[in-house]
Amino acid sequence: MLAPIEYVGFLAGLLAAFALSPQIIKSWKTKSTKDLSIPWLLTYLAAVALWVVYAYGIKALALGLFASIELFVILSLLILKLKYK
Repeated sequence: MLAPIEYVGFLAGLLAAFALSPQIIKSWKTKSTKDLSIPWLLTYLAAVALWVVYAYGIKALALGLFASIELFVILSLLILKLKYK
């Protein structure tokens, strides 16, 4: 059974992982990513990749799981940026 604080971690991870979803949907629908900065996307991508490594290193399930999802979301946004540039 999980400790109560773990549920807070899962909720935080869920919110963080899906925070960029509206931007992805908007970019996909409008085929425009002109307001997205490639340096920002790359910096964010690197930060989240490091969070994934860290989370698995310390065996933080919630952080690792949702950071991995967030990594996928950021990669999706970066692909859209490069595609609709």
